[in-house]
Amino acid sequence: MGRILCISNQKGGVGKTTTAINLAASLAASERKTLLVDLDPQGNAGSGLGLTRNLLHGSVLEALLDGRPMKELVHPTGLTFLDVVPATPELTSAELSLVGAEDPQLRLKQALAPLRDEYDSILIDCPPSLGLLTLNALAAADAVLVPLQCEYYAMEGLAQLMSTIELAREGLNPDLAIDGIVLTMFDPRANISHQVAEEVRRVFPDLVLQTVVPRNVRLAESPSFGKPVLLYDITSKGAEAYLSLAQELLKRRKGKLRRKASGVSERRAR
Repeated sequence: MGRILCISNQKGGVGKTTTAINLAASLAASERKTLLVDLDPQGNAGSGLGLTRNLLHGSVLEALLDGRPMKELVHPTGLTFLDVVPATPELTSAELSLVGAEDPQLRLKQALAPLRDEYDSILIDCPPSLGLLTLNALAAADAVLVPLQCEYYAMEGLAQLMSTIELAREGLNPDLAIDGIVLTMFDPRANISHQVAEEVRRVFPDLVLQTVVPRNVRLAESPSFGKPVLLYDITSKGAEAYLSLAQELLKRRKGKLRRKASGVSERRAR
């Protein structure tokens, strides 16, 4: 069964969509069948993978509001193992439309359920807010990945996001995990980048991932060409970072599964 990971931070400009696109592409490059679901009305996850509005045969909005099967909304990309369900600006109205609906926070979970056996990984690019769309992602996900930019005010809103995750655990998804915090936009020449990285590691020592995503020109350019950075310039520092991030997350996941299996064996032995 495919694992669902939502990429979330309500603060804009932290590299959330960049992380969603390039982590999904890096998982696909490892020949893991991957689906990226765009839940951000800006629709940048789709356009960053080469989808244009005239090529769309549907969007995630139709699954949330009309109950259209998510499988019908899947679009192929330039990577064999990567598909995407795009978003359009009309998704902005979904939160108002869902308020009076039955189980409004569970619409995405219900829509994704039939696809879990078809993919190894399902990633959700959340909007930069903590509204009903993000709650849908938290209810559907197995875990959350938090991108955090190495700039001023980086910690702003992080406590609120952690509180929202706790609320989701209490009311919607008790098994929701945090896979980690990934530091983005790191500039080794800037003191502020080092200061932010040090502070985040001090406050969240067990959550900060080893992989750090640097500021990188090729990474910034790639969306305008409709490509993940590994297809745009695989030799770039940005591509290297996201390939490393994918492997780190896979290794951490395998380690957790081994520890869990070991714990079960020990309990049975008793």
